[in-house]
Amino acid sequence: MMRSLWTGASGMIAQQTNVDTIANNLSNVNTSGYKSEKTEFKSLLYQTLQTKTTSANGEEKPISAQVGLGTRVASNTSIFTQGSLIANESKSAFAIEGNGLFSVRGADGETYYTRNGNFSWVKDGNVVSLCTQEGYHVLDSNGNVISLPANVSSESVEFQSNSGEIGYKDGAGNYHALNRRIGIYQFRNPAGLEKESNSLLSVTEASGDAMSEYTNNNLTRSKIVQGYLEGSNVQLADEMVNLIVAQRAYEMNSKVITTSDDMLGIANQLKR
Repeated sequence: MMRSLWTGASGMIAQQTNVDTIANNLSNVNTSGYKSEKTEFKSLLYQTLQTKTTSANGEEKPISAQVGLGTRVASNTSIFTQGSLIANESKSAFAIEGNGLFSVRGADGETYYTRNGNFSWVKDGNVVSLCTQEGYHVLDSNGNVISLPANVSSESVEFQSNSGEIGYKDGAGNYHALNRRIGIYQFRNPAGLEKESNSLLSVTEASGDAMSEYTNNNLTRSKIVQGYLEGSNVQLADEMVNLIVAQRAYEMNSKVITTSDDMLGIANQLKR
């Protein structure tokens, strides 16, 4: 009887994590570049109650009697589907159509990746650099900080969507290339990236190494769209349905615990 109590408890704990994941998706419904997450479960160990036996006629039963011991969370998997593009008035706002990721340099000096292209030009001393809203430097295709020459205004910067190249126009309207391109990278298993704060992702063994779209011909090139931001791919209707299902599963597991408690109470009263 005690087995069912622990089994029901494991289901309640797992569904609580599921609700936490759904709540995080709903809270990030307006976060640029956010990718929704899905909680996946796996069963716990099985206990063998009876091995293969014979029937009353001496025939062998091919199936043993096993009972499961509950469930647990296996993973929270990120779903890297395309989000909708939302127009933005900033010329330093970029959205990605495809599987690519921007690269940025974190406060610890390490390289991180993101789909949030809400960038801005920030003056650091005498240098104007392209940064995220948190102040992290955006990197080019060579892993270097994207900065402007001293005589170039950020208002004159032009972006070539086809090549990813950054340049500027002088007072006469002539275009000058800076020989810099916004770095766009892909991973063989993007779901294996470790999620950090501020919409950043870090490389793990599960994700594999970053692959530049400019140097790897086996990758399908992504398209960078200037003046747009990629919205979250969270589907409100789906999340609300998932929330209802998780709530019902939580209630059913709690019912298992109360039913087991009632049966224990009845068994304890048999001696009276």
